Amino acid sequence: MTLAYSNSLMAKLSLKLPIIQAPMAGVSTPELAAAVSNAGGLGSIALGASDVEKARSDIQQLKALTDQSFNVNLFCHAPAQQDREKEQVWLETLKPLFDEFDADAPKELKEIYLTFDENPDMLHMVLEEKPAVVSFHFSLPSQTTIDALKNAGIYLLASATNLSEAKLAEEKGIDAVVAQGWEAGGHRGCFNPDAADEKLLLVELLRLLTKHISIPVIAAGGLMDGKDISTALKNGAAAAQLGTAFVTCPETCIDADHRIAVESAQETIMTRVVSGRPARSIRNRFTEFGETVSTRAIPDYPIAYDAGKAVNTAAKALGENGFGAQWAGSEVARIRSMPAAKLMKILVEEMLPHTM
Repeated sequence: MTLAYSNSLMAKLSLKLPIIQAPMAGVSTPELAAAVSNAGGLGSIALGASDVEKARSDIQQLKALTDQSFNVNLFCHAPAQQDREKEQVWLETLKPLFDEFDADAPKELKEIYLTFDENPDMLHMVLEEKPAVVSFHFSLPSQTTIDALKNAGIYLLASATNLSEAKLAEEKGIDAVVAQGWEAGGHRGCFNPDAADEKLLLVELLRLLTKHISIPVIAAGGLMDGKDISTALKNGAAAAQLGTAFVTCPETCIDADHRIAVESAQETIMTRVVSGRPARSIRNRFTEFGETVSTRAIPDYPIAYDAGKAVNTAAKALGENGFGAQWAGSEVARIRSMPAAKLMKILVEEMLPHTM
């Protein structure tokens, strides 16, 4: 079955399908991205939490698995501000959890990875490897970096949670915007995580962005099947980005406990407790703990993530699996576990009745 649908974004990237697999740090793999790209969509890998060597290795592995376009995603968060006093207070707040799992809390917390805009070696590597698409999350890099990537012929995407972020992306020369609705799983792409979040649902955000910006808009948030994708396209999206729908594909790198947790999840919640930035997770023991503490007490991202990862390591050592970064979108209960190529085929079959 073929889908008679095309637009400028698809033509530019030689896509057969208006389907993008979300990058998903800690979940996506070159194997997953290749399966999606080889099926006609745009596969993605997340490099934001990787060092340069691991990032280059992932890109080269993906190149060996597909000759189609793919996307690499980078984090552009504001550099973390170290506050040793605040971090020690946070570790003390977490002490009951470490005590429960008979583990010592870290003596201090560290910034576990750099923002892309302060990592010139990562930029140099990306320019050398030259993937077809680079996407940004949490904000935009400097204009110099944007210009360097565009001059290399790389197509640029950026997440936006509201109109002002999308307009800024357009002004800076970003080629297309990913409209991240409130329903989306994982970290919110807010440029300023401490500003008031408009919490726009995808349908509202799509309406705003397609009316007020001229570059293509990609829909993201709560999209799980072909009908969802078709609805997003009818509402003006040039493509649909799905993350949660792919989380339990066998090509991802999640472990068995994470897989079980996501497959059985019925509800999600926005939380800062895991990493220090707002992110949509399935409800688990860590998110429940997060509801008992003030968000003002949590250190900067990704310093707080260092603590969150330490708690999860201690918990898993004793068989407790409710403290991981179990990101998922609001429609997680509709997840279907199958190989990525099969899921892509089913998505197209589901789209067909709604695109004629």
